[in-house]
Formats: sequence, structure tokens, C-alpha cells
Amino acid sequence: MAIDRVISGNRRNEQEENFNLSLRPKNLSGCVGQKNVKEKLLIAIEAAKGRSEPLEHILFYGPPGLGKTTLAHVVANEMGANIRCSSGPALVKQGDVMGLLTNMAQGDVLFIDEIHRLSTPVEEFIYPAMEDFKVDFTVDSGMHAKTINFPLKRFTLIGATTRAGLLSAPLRSRFGMLYHLEYYSTKELTEILHRSSQLLSLGYDDGTLELIAARSRGTPRIANRLLKRVRDYAQVKGSGKLSKNILDNALKMERIDELGLDELDRSVLRALAEVYEGGPAGIEAIAATLGEERDTLEDVVEPYLLQIGFVRRTKRGREITKAACEHLGIEIHKNKTKHSEPDLFEQ
Repeated sequence: MAIDRVISGNRRNEQEENFNLSLRPKNLSGCVGQKNVKEKLLIAIEAAKGRSEPLEHILFYGPPGLGKTTLAHVVANEMGANIRCSSGPALVKQGDVMGLLTNMAQGDVLFIDEIHRLSTPVEEFIYPAMEDFKVDFTVDSGMHAKTINFPLKRFTLIGATTRAGLLSAPLRSRFGMLYHLEYYSTKELTEILHRSSQLLSLGYDDGTLELIAARSRGTPRIANRLLKRVRDYAQVKGSGKLSKNILDNALKMERIDELGLDELDRSVLRALAEVYEGGPAGIEAIAATLGEERDTLEDVVEPYLLQIGFVRRTKRGREITKAACEHLGIEIHKNKTKHSEPDLFEQ
């Protein structure tokens, strides 16, 4: 279960998706970051266009908000093809996929987000579509059932997933190109924010975009989301131009600190430090202490804390690190923390 947080990489609503869509680059030259992936895609696209063939099927995988959907649209634009979009949970039965596949023209792109959530019948139904560009569709049932073979135009399936480990081996093996997207550097996020600010006609003081980028957890979606929040604050509380003072006040209101941690992140760290004396502690125990779901902590909170070295995962459980204690201003002792109650029986 993912919760609704400003610094979550997950999509929040249709309005924000439309906002992000307007900021997306249209070609590879306009994309920032993911240098290795872009180079490989550029070679594959040029080779496919030189042979006048559609691209092989592509799988993008990595944490949410890193640009998997954006790259799918960029690939379609570079190939001069139409793109049809759907998602794993939306394709429930074979007929749902049949309508998409039979309407695909030669070279079109079919993009399926969260492809690991496809149901087993649907997944098995698209195997022959991916390999042989044909499907066998069963009409009626019982004694009157008959199978009709539908030939398909050659198309490119682009899948995106945040949990590649949940993909079945047969589905994964049918993708000709698999690309893992990495977190972005502060410099790359600053470039993205500079481009977004130009598209939004938003003025800013020197250094403000770097401060937003540093709090964006290496994720472009979060960077653009924070930019939108700060822009709103600047419009209502200031002159409409981003300044360091406006930025600090806006993010203080959102309770996001200089490292991009929000209150839930800090609650997890404080629980480890104060309740479990630095750890190790099991994820179930931490979730119970905070009244949160285990999936929320594992999928939404823990990845970034691990990335910045504030939590380490051991066989016995999670442990807080010295860097996290220094950030929170907490000193861990062997049997107590700095903020624990004094022992009345201690001599």
C-alpha cells in the first residue's frame, strides 16, 4: 500500500499527471540523465529505422518517478509511431487486450505501465502476440467454443514496472531490450527544474533550483512536484518569483527538510533510535509501532533511507546509522537514547 506524500515517487492524481505530461521532453536529445539508457536506445532506434522495422519489445524497470512513461512516449516520437497506453491492473481479461492489439497499426507502440500486475490469463494471451504477432481468441464456450486466429501488425510493446522481480520469467524473456533506470544526481535534477521553470515561465533567484533538486530524492517527478508547490506558495505569499526565503517557508510548511525527508521518514528513524535503541528491529515491528502498513515502509520509505545511508538492512532487521543519528540530533547509548527517561534506581 502506497500513501499520498509530497515526496513519494508515485503518481497522485490525474491533474498532476497532466501537469507532468506538459513538462515531458518529446525526444531523446531533450531528456536529461540516464545517459547509458539513452545511448542504447538511440542506437536501437537508428538501426530499426534504417531497416524500416519496428523496434524490439522494451522493458523499463526501476523506482517510481524516474521517467519510464516519459521514455516510452519519447521512443514512440523518435520512431514516428502512435502510442497506445494502458496499465496492468486495467487489463483484466483477454478481450481487454484484444481490442488494443487489433487496432495497432504497423510499427505502433503499446505501452503497459505496471506490467507486473497483469493477470496470468492476460499475460499468457500476449505471449504469441509478442513473439509471432498473432493471437488465438476463443469465442463462446462449451460445445460451441471455437478459436479464431487473428494476425496482428508488427508492433512494439513497451512495459514499465517498479518491481521487476515480480515479472514471470517467460514474460521477461520475451523483451528484447531491458533497461534499468537509476536515480538522478542533483545536477541532473537542476537541469530538469531549469527546463520546467522555462516551460512554466517561472522566475527564480540563483541557487533556488539547486536547493529544490537536493530535496527531491533523486527523482524527477518529486522535483517537479516540489517546484509546483513552491510556485503556488510564491504566487500567494510572494511576488511569484522563487527565492530562498520563499523556498524555505514553502517546504517547511510541507515538513520536508534539507535532505528531502518528511515526517514519516523521521518517524521511522526515531522509532529505530528511541524505541529499538538503534536496532536491529524487524520491519513488522517498526510498522506496528508507527501504525503503518509494512508495504508502505518497504516500498515508500525504506528505499531512500537505504540509498542515503541512514538505515542498514541486516539478517536480524533494520538498524539506524550514525549519519541518521547526527541528522536527527539523537545519540544512541547501549541501553538508552539521549532522550530516554533517567533510571530512578541507578546509583
